[in-house]
Amino acid sequence: MNQKGGVGKTTTSMNFSAALARMNKRLLLLDTDPQGHLGNSFGQWQQQPGMDEVILEQQAIQNYIHNIRPNIDMVMAGPRLGEIESRVLEGGINKGLYLARALQGITAQKNYDFIFMDCPPSSGLLGMNALLAARELLIPVTADYLALQGLSRLIQVVNTIEEKMSLSMQKWFVLTRFYERRKLARQIRDKLIQYFPGQVLRTPIRESVALAESPGFGKTIFEYQAKSHGSEDYQHLAQDFMRQHTW
Repeated sequence: MNQKGGVGKTTTSMNFSAALARMNKRLLLLDTDPQGHLGNSFGQWQQQPGMDEVILEQQAIQNYIHNIRPNIDMVMAGPRLGEIESRVLEGGINKGLYLARALQGITAQKNYDFIFMDCPPSSGLLGMNALLAARELLIPVTADYLALQGLSRLIQVVNTIEEKMSLSMQKWFVLTRFYERRKLARQIRDKLIQYFPGQVLRTPIRESVALAESPGFGKTIFEYQAKSHGSEDYQHLAQDFMRQHTW
């Protein structure tokens, strides 16, 4: 999650999960962004129902799980998911718990190691459902000051939710579109490490044309260009995550 657009949320959801799958981890991916970019990036037909039916109609999530790659299952966004932000739903805080309830027991039933949720660039009802269903928060951050400002707002929202709901989520930060030679990029990295010690995953994701191109072919970076900075960085990032290798 990150409220700022263009920071690599979907790219990271896609390739980070693919890297973990290559490490023989079993994953379920949930496309909780009405734009459906995660499904599209994997080359999936986006008009099939999925998260829209799960959240809007409280349908069983098991009915919408599709296997899309070895070790990777997915629930698509579905064509009606955007309706949730405009609907007047009753139930107070309960309307933020639809996804958490839908996921109860799913990890054990399907033997998943991880469930990844690709979130929309907003803190609306969909974002709230994702946050209240999550145990860990992965935040991609680009190396520019506007990204830091957006991150500050996101952390304020998360802290408020944690306080009100008596939650405590593990937070991980991923530097994306990183260019080591830029002084500003190094400064942003140092700021993140200063503010969030022990939570910044050590491998930054370098700027890469292949990472930008691969979704257009419906392929992960490992399928599109196995020998590239992008594939190398995301595999190392997955290893950092599993070993909790941070700055």
